[in-house]
Amino acid sequence: MMTRKLAEFVSSLSYSDIPGDAIEMARICFLDFLGVAMRGSSERSGLMALRAMGKGSGGATIIGHGRGDAERAALLNGIFAHNLDLDDGHRGAQMHPGSCVIPAALAAAETSGATFRDLITAMVAGYEVAIFMGILANPGHRELGFHTTGTCGTFGAAAAASSIICSDVDAVVNALGIAATQAAGLLESDHAGTMAKHLHPGRAAQSGLISARLASHGFTGAESVIEGDEGFLRAMCRPEGQNINETPEIGAFHIRDVYLKRYPVCRHLHSTLDAAAEIIMENDFSASEIEEVTVSTYRIAAEHDSYSPATVEAVRQSLPVSLAIVLESGELRVEDLEGEVCREMASRIRIEVDPALEELRNMRPSRVTVRLRNGDVLTAYRELPRGEPEEPYTWDDIVEKFRELNPGYDTERLEVIGEADQEPVTEVMLELLGG
Repeated sequence: MMTRKLAEFVSSLSYSDIPGDAIEMARICFLDFLGVAMRGSSERSGLMALRAMGKGSGGATIIGHGRGDAERAALLNGIFAHNLDLDDGHRGAQMHPGSCVIPAALAAAETSGATFRDLITAMVAGYEVAIFMGILANPGHRELGFHTTGTCGTFGAAAAASSIICSDVDAVVNALGIAATQAAGLLESDHAGTMAKHLHPGRAAQSGLISARLASHGFTGAESVIEGDEGFLRAMCRPEGQNINETPEIGAFHIRDVYLKRYPVCRHLHSTLDAAAEIIMENDFSASEIEEVTVSTYRIAAEHDSYSPATVEAVRQSLPVSLAIVLESGELRVEDLEGEVCREMASRIRIEVDPALEELRNMRPSRVTVRLRNGDVLTAYRELPRGEPEEPYTWDDIVEKFRELNPGYDTERLEVIGEADQEPVTEVMLELLGG
């Protein structure tokens, strides 16, 4: 059974087993998570969730808001990490693992007295399971309308929390079985431009933590929950969209293949925005000189085609409006989504599916062609957005991202992430965030 194979990986994984580049990537992912969640903790949906749920009592970090109950911390930190659409992702798994896995691992570690080294190990285990499930289930899972972050992220969160709380293999089997029956998240919440999308990783993290806690007390879950007759794959995936006889590798340390984001919008828009940024950098023209823009891309990206998004959440899913902001200002930051959307510029943008690029859809390619009023034609092509493992962002890049999101924070404090392996996670979080 796949569940047991995953559980065996989680229960047997030790820090010394993890390749150095995977450990380094885990540190960068934690840095990225922390910076994004700090900013997300003051965003509207984050504050709404905090008011609705409260902090409860306990010693778990609720980023930006002190400490509270571990399960609420996992929920809220997951929302904070995802509400800006700036969290890490994996293109093969079609999901955002960090905003699910890290809040669960962090809450489990702080309430168990675990060290930062234990947290890194739990993160690597959680990313492995989440990404394994995403690769296994997709594209058929997504084609049915499931948001892989909320569904497969629940498996990853349970694996991460189990790594710390209940690492006996049978207990991890139970935790994954319990997690699977809680896995949820619909893309309609995403593409309708609602805050419910932000809830998906938060609930995944919370459910993963609950699963590990239950399993640690003997609560059982189905070992056959992934490929059983009424399990995850049969119930929630198109048969033609996945093949249980061609499973991804367990123990490949998939965290090394995670991407990091520059723009606070859906990842399917990033190649287009990167191509537009190249055109702006290499040519001297103003937005008023643009007559027409053509975006040739793959189908899923082209379907993000709302020209009149009604909410900030909807702007994050709009290719024409996001591109219009870049063409108008040369950048796309969190603040740029909160003002007037560039509807007039967006109206000059035409989006088309290029069959050749659809064949390359797993790379997420895009070609942008800008036609100026003087007749000049400017074009740029990106096969991959920046931040993928083929063109990764560095630690310094993510420190700069952290600084831009959280002006005033002393980024020298972030060095503890690379130096505090033997310190309790609670102490590390105090060093990073204060009391």
